[in-house]
Amino acid sequence: MRGRLWLALGLLFVALSTPRAQDAITSKQRIADLEQLAALYAKNYAPYEWKRDALGFDLLRLTPWLQRIHHADDLDFQEALIEYVASLNDAHDLIAFPTTYGASLGFTVDIYDGKVLIDSINRVLLPVAQFPFNIGDELVTVDGTPVHALIASFRTYAMSANQRSTDRVAASRIVSRSQQIMPHTSDLPDDAILAIRNGNTGTTAVFSVPWRKSGIPLDSQGPVPSPRRGNGRIFLPPAPLGLVSPAGDEPAPQIFKAVETTPADNTLPAYMEPIHPLLNASVSKDYFAVLGLGVRAPIYAPPPGFVQRLGTQAAHFFYSGTYVSGGVRIGLIRIPSMSPPNVATALTQLDDEIRFFNLNVDALVVDVTRNPGGLVSFVESISQRFIPASLTTTGFQIRATGAWLFSFASMLSSARANPATPPDVLANLENNFNEVRRAFDENRGLSNPVSLNPTGSLTLTSVPHAFRGPLIVLVDEFTASGGDAFAAIMQDNNRGPLLGMRTMGAGGTVVSFSGPAYTESITRVTASLMHRGHIIVTSDFPPAPYIENIGVRPEITVDYMTRQNLMTAGAPFVAAFTQAIVQHAQAAP
Repeated sequence: MRGRLWLALGLLFVALSTPRAQDAITSKQRIADLEQLAALYAKNYAPYEWKRDALGFDLLRLTPWLQRIHHADDLDFQEALIEYVASLNDAHDLIAFPTTYGASLGFTVDIYDGKVLIDSINRVLLPVAQFPFNIGDELVTVDGTPVHALIASFRTYAMSANQRSTDRVAASRIVSRSQQIMPHTSDLPDDAILAIRNGNTGTTAVFSVPWRKSGIPLDSQGPVPSPRRGNGRIFLPPAPLGLVSPAGDEPAPQIFKAVETTPADNTLPAYMEPIHPLLNASVSKDYFAVLGLGVRAPIYAPPPGFVQRLGTQAAHFFYSGTYVSGGVRIGLIRIPSMSPPNVATALTQLDDEIRFFNLNVDALVVDVTRNPGGLVSFVESISQRFIPASLTTTGFQIRATGAWLFSFASMLSSARANPATPPDVLANLENNFNEVRRAFDENRGLSNPVSLNPTGSLTLTSVPHAFRGPLIVLVDEFTASGGDAFAAIMQDNNRGPLLGMRTMGAGGTVVSFSGPAYTESITRVTASLMHRGHIIVTSDFPPAPYIENIGVRPEITVDYMTRQNLMTAGAPFVAAFTQAIVQHAQAAP
């Protein structure tokens, strides 16, 4: 009996003492995690030379990071790893940690006319009688700190390849936070004290708004998962696990995924399977918290007289319709992302719509604003449907690791084993494999540009029913990755002017890795670099053939991010692109 008592007391002592034993990662574990993260990037990160030479950040220089991590608690160590990845200013790349904890204030904000304005409110959480602020009002301070100071401090959690996109994402972090990417979210108080300026009267009022919190916070990151403990047990909040969306009406998407899979393309031949992970040209839609990102319906209200065609049923991937302005019959089609749930079905819908447009409209508006990208193969397939001639597509410089060399070799072997593979395709695939092998043998950081499509060629033929009339393409700073590539293909083939703002500049494809081990994190790493085949000259970057950071610059600059557009559902923006397409159609031969 006495032995059992001592055993029970011993187990109780272990149970009570274990949390304290796991309070901090050891110094050796921190060094191991930082070096593992740096090794992942040293081996796999395609834009290394570009970031070193154009941005001045050398990811191989670890001395300042090694010095910093010895003076940090666990959450500060996570912050250091986040800052290391953020220093690349790469919209594809992030490191995220395994926690469900998050908090939001029940409304969203964005930057309009240089001011942080409210652009959506959940009136279930924030009834107007208690919180009489409105869409279009300006958020001025949070807990006494000016919002622009918060944006500056939150850029580390919002890197989006260019300053404008980064600042907009950083603004969204003010009112909606996830501990997966903002470790000190667990330090938030119960309420936020907000100063909000009325957009109509200019008067400022102060509100105490509760943080709506959910999930299990982490205060330390020991060698095994260690949630916050109180009185010897994990505290479970009454809300269900998972983040609460900014609107509060549905769970927010989760950034953290143990394994991230590339969307499938059921139109590709089987021999493409070995390089399928390399086709992921997308930014994490969960990471970029702006309204309308990847959403089928456009952020603006449809033009006057618009007759909707696609987008009325759940099975529709696209949003489309027609209207008339200035005697010109105009078609409009929105491509919300480059990752349809079923590629073959989406292309069938697009083919039917383009056949209709060829017969019934004089000109076309193609909307890829707030498009987070997706599959390289889908980008090229839709490009073939908007360019009625042979076209040059985007090349990709591959980080020539042994894994990718094996993948290209496996693809070539599979294609050779299929008697239906055309000889010219086999020759192209062999050339691509040889180029990756040369880069590997010569220990180059990157291969020369190669194709990532089934033909193995950077020159593609158009489909017979491609749209023949004049068109313009709508872009903005959240036209990202595969969206960047589509804009570049349209511009490089002189298909029609781009209208809007420069694209994001997420110019590559991305793969995910598990690790570093002790922080149990996942990391996204850019594995290839988009190459336009000609030099792009801008005032803010060295001349280069890249999309990364540079983005794709429109011929017609129109900024949606104004208060007038916010308050009128984009009426000035719609008027601007309508005027542009009418003029473009009238000038066409």
